[in-house]
Amino acid sequence: MARLPKRVLIVDDSPTIRGLIRAVLRPDPRLEVVGDAADPYEARELIKALQPDVLTLDVEMPRMDGLAFLEKLMRLRPLPVVMVSSETQKGSRAALEALALGAVECIGKPVSGRFAAAFGDLADLLVAAAGARLRQPGPRRQVSPATGFDWNGRLVLIGSSTGGVDALETLLAGYPENCPPTLITQHMPESFLASFAKRLAGRIAPRMALAREGEPLVQGMVALAPGGETHLELAPGLPPRCRLRRGEKVGGYRPSVDVLFRSAVPVAERTVAVLLTGMGRDGAAGMLALRQGGARCLAQDEDSSVVFGMPRAALEIGAAERAVALPEMSAAILDLCRAPDRRLA
Repeated sequence: MARLPKRVLIVDDSPTIRGLIRAVLRPDPRLEVVGDAADPYEARELIKALQPDVLTLDVEMPRMDGLAFLEKLMRLRPLPVVMVSSETQKGSRAALEALALGAVECIGKPVSGRFAAAFGDLADLLVAAAGARLRQPGPRRQVSPATGFDWNGRLVLIGSSTGGVDALETLLAGYPENCPPTLITQHMPESFLASFAKRLAGRIAPRMALAREGEPLVQGMVALAPGGETHLELAPGLPPRCRLRRGEKVGGYRPSVDVLFRSAVPVAERTVAVLLTGMGRDGAAGMLALRQGGARCLAQDEDSSVVFGMPRAALEIGAAERAVALPEMSAAILDLCRAPDRRLA
């Protein structure tokens, strides 16, 4: 039996953007654009009348901004939402706030001259979002940093995508100030990643920043791939260092989780690799190479994943040794990086 296409409602005050999104989605048989709205008040009535499966929602709109509408929507009638935001400093902060409020993903709005290439991944993203596991509204469980941690010398590499902002905030909240050195590749536009690093820096115990070329990996640091034109890699040698390598997209992504994971194969026995929520398969093959080299490898479980794509791919090919629920992930990582006499029973 053929599956019915997912019903999409476009909410944006720009007729140009609404028309562009329609044009991008029209050829895809998995999706049906059932309507569009120029502001949240129109959107509210169309949601009632059309019963969409997923929304695209502009951040900046007249009469009511997208964040205010998103907060009301997630509280009163939760729906999967993909936010569309300008990649300015203000837009990037708004994008992260939208993800914290429950949006499944946030993508950058195209700038003049780049309309032809805009929204290339939007169809896949909307299909994934329509089937995403929405976070329940309300205050999230507070996680306190671990105490009494003695490091055994292992490095931690983490890959994440759709749903990763919330997942990373939850995981890193359990990190102590003297955490194992940790590198993270999260699929996001460059400006969003810079804002995300700043947001995390004020919320977690370890030192948090964008990765810098040649920076040594030391205990108590967490570094996020800056994206843009570069992939984040682990440079060989002692001490291990960050390397930002310019290159084309790998598997459709830059930064790529597979690139990060494969760069650590020479030190696999001293590595813990983790795949969190996200659509697609980025990171699975790289994790398998790491595990075959002696790394310890974990994947987020299905129940706590917004989109169980990347973790599922890793588990299916035997790259991840086990699935771990998000609330227990930081403890699982720290146990693998703990000196033998301080490991959990």
